[in-house]
This record gives sequence, structure tokens and C-alpha cells, in this order.
Amino acid sequence: MRRLSYAFLALISVVSLLPFYLMMTMSTYYTEDLFKGLPLWPSDFLRENLATVFRSNFAQVYLNSLTVSVAAVASCLLISAMIGYAIAKFRFRLRSALHFFMMITMMVPTQVGLIGYVIEMKALGMGNTLLPVILIWTAFPFGAFFMTQFIKDTVSQELLESARLDGCSEPGIFFRVVLPLVKPGLSTLAMLVFLWSWNSYLLPLVVINNQKWYTLPLFISNLGIVHRTDYAAMMTALCMAVVPLLVIFILASKTFIKGITAGSVKG
Repeated sequence: MRRLSYAFLALISVVSLLPFYLMMTMSTYYTEDLFKGLPLWPSDFLRENLATVFRSNFAQVYLNSLTVSVAAVASCLLISAMIGYAIAKFRFRLRSALHFFMMITMMVPTQVGLIGYVIEMKALGMGNTLLPVILIWTAFPFGAFFMTQFIKDTVSQELLESARLDGCSEPGIFFRVVLPLVKPGLSTLAMLVFLWSWNSYLLPLVVINNQKWYTLPLFISNLGIVHRTDYAAMMTALCMAVVPLLVIFILASKTFIKGITAGSVKG
């Protein structure tokens, strides 16, 4: 039975990793050769594809995406943790209404409010910059809901009362007591927000027209020349774009799993 389980897991792993392997092999081919058949073995055109990618301001675009994702993670974690702490541990007027509104907002597709958000950013003079791509994560309903549930299950009211009796201020309780206790939840949310902001395409497509502020998805979709789309160079850029995601997940996989499963088992 154990051997059968291992064989099944190995099969699932191969199926899951095959697209990534094909992406790496396709990055070593000339674009026109990709249409001759499925490239199972690497070729010798990688250097030319790398040259094509870096001739197209790839370093600046990579920095733009890193800036957006890091800023999005920092702002989302801070605001979501504050909202979650307030709703989970304080009793105030309209608290239930705020919680209900937060859940209702999660059910509304992001695309519905896109036009209004773009108009708002343009009116504030932030159009065609990276700010709209970053600021949208400061009001992230899922992040606020996730942290509300995590803090509710993780932080005991008795611990907060003890900190207040010891003379700790409310900001001190939040930063010194609450945040250290919810690190798994913060790490999980950070990974999700980094992944989603890193791969975001629709919002940058709508708000950014200047190539100077392109993020990786926009850059990759426009890679090529006027009358030819360079699919092999796209695969090369995609391989380099995946590297930060792999590194982050490998380094924080245990914390991520702990944050996802927190509260699922009650002793």
C-alpha cells in the first residue's frame, strides 16, 4: 500500500512539474522551431533568447515587479492585521455590519470595480504609475477576513487583558503581543499576496501605458518585434520570473502549511 501511495505521488509530481520543464526547454529553442513538435530536450539557443530579453529593459521591469510585490505585501499585512485585530477582539458599534460588508466584498469580482478604481486613481493624479497597482492591496477583503479568523482563533482575550494590566498600550499590545503570535498567518498571507501581485496582469494593463513602469506580465506579453512574437524569449523571461516564487515557497513552505491548517484541528 505504501509503495502504491509513493507511486501515485510520484506520478502527480511528474504531471505537475512537466509544464515547468517544458517551459525551460522551450526557452532554449528558436521561436519557429517550437512549432515543429513538443521540445522534450534542451537546444542551444538559450544565449540568444537571454540577449533578446535583456535588450528589452528586463532589469528595470524586474525591479518594478519586486517593488510592487514587496510594497503590496507590506501594506496588505499591516492593514489586514489591524482590521482583523479590531474586528476579532474589540466590541464597537457597527462591528457586525463591517464584518458583513467585508464578506460581501469578497463575493464581488474584482473586475466589477476596476473602472471606478482607475477613474479614482486618475483623479488623484496617480495614473500611469506603480501606485495604483500597490494601493489596491491596502483594501484587500480576503486578507482582512483571513486575519480576523486567524486572530480570533490564535490570540486569547486573557492574554490581552494581562498585557493591559501590565500597563502595555494598545499599539504595544498589537505590535509586541498580537503580531508575534500570528506569524504563521502573516507568512501565509504574505506568500499569497506576493504571488497574486507578482502575476497580476489586468490592473497593470489598464493603468500603465508607459513602458518604464511595466511589470513582468505586461513586459512578457509584449516581448517581441512589430510583426513577430518571440515565444521562445517569452519562455526565457517566464523562467526568470518564476525564480522568486520558487525561492519564497521553498524557504517558507513549512510556515505556509502551518498557517493554512491553523484552526482546522481543535484539541
